[in-house]
Amino acid sequence: MASLHFCQECNNLLYPKADQQRRIMVYACRICAYDEIGENKCVYRNDLLTVTKEQVGVTTDLMNDPTLAHANIQCPSCGHDDAVYFQDQSKRKETRMILFFVCTKCNHSFTDPTLPKQEFDQQD
Repeated sequence: MASLHFCQECNNLLYPKADQQRRIMVYACRICAYDEIGENKCVYRNDLLTVTKEQVGVTTDLMNDPTLAHANIQCPSCGHDDAVYFQDQSKRKETRMILFFVCTKCNHSFTDPTLPKQEFDQQD
């Protein structure tokens, strides 16, 4: 398990570093010359790229959230003309601005009806 290591001399955080001369991994201070041999030999970076389409992440009381903006847009489920809306929260680089709407009457979630249907997945 990873844990934080601190310098015994200046009490700053130690960072993992490869010692090329000794061919081992050490935890080294960036402020002073202190270093210590790392017990854990496993150091790696695990970047996971998940490719997902836009999805509605709705909580149960989203329609009652006073911080969300309201729009006069008709709900496709019940026909009510009031909905709260929010932007897609995915963290991809190619994310475009997708607005998700939640009806304040029936809590039905839907996207902008002017968008083509094949561009997103809806979760009801």
